[in-house]
Amino acid sequence: MCYDNDAAPPRPQPPITGTRSADLRLASADGTSFAAYESRPDRVSGPGVVILPDVRGLHGFYKQLTVRLAEQGHPALALDYYGRTATDDDRGESFQVMAHIPKLTRENIQADLQAATEHLGRPAVALGFCMGGRNAFFASAPRFGLAGVIGFYGAPGIAGPYGPGPTQHAAELGAPILGLFGGADEGIPAEQVAEFGAALTGAGVEHEIVVYPGAPHGFFDEAHDEHEAICADAWRRVLAFLAARA
Repeated sequence: MCYDNDAAPPRPQPPITGTRSADLRLASADGTSFAAYESRPDRVSGPGVVILPDVRGLHGFYKQLTVRLAEQGHPALALDYYGRTATDDDRGESFQVMAHIPKLTRENIQADLQAATEHLGRPAVALGFCMGGRNAFFASAPRFGLAGVIGFYGAPGIAGPYGPGPTQHAAELGAPILGLFGGADEGIPAEQVAEFGAALTGAGVEHEIVVYPGAPHGFFDEAHDEHEAICADAWRRVLAFLAARA
């Protein structure tokens, strides 16, 4: 997991608009009802954002992130992964995430992503973290109809038990990609990041890959004062990427 219960997304800059937020439930193509959290800006000034969380699903960090994005004019919705297997929507410390991970499938995550995108009802960008970042990269495929995808520390290569990653499927991708990685992330070697960039170049996919030297996995966190400048740069790139798809 990237974030504990005390984690919070860094603030990009002063808000440009008011927001309103709400818990909601969405229905996937197979009829599954799953939890989501949505923040809408009072004044829309950019594309919508569907947030794909880390492996723990919809917890507080991602709810707060929808607010941060809405404050910058972007309708934002964070979804949960466990509507098919969990008995409730609590993703706090008591949630036994390891019991649910083996039941996740990429197909179900993608179906839920499509339901969330349809709910936003406007051109959208997928923004994912860790496992969600990996799935955001996969969602660059044209069939999702996304304006672009952003992945924070999403493993791009072969990863057990999930097998081939976005690098190996680069020829199937199409929407522009922004990938943000920590140079000190022990779970994603620099070679994997370089291979991902090379595969995207070979496939003709528009992309920007950024590696922050010394930054660990999960660096995008308000609690990491030592990474304040990195977080500010990451926000600048995210907002510029979104603005280019308005």
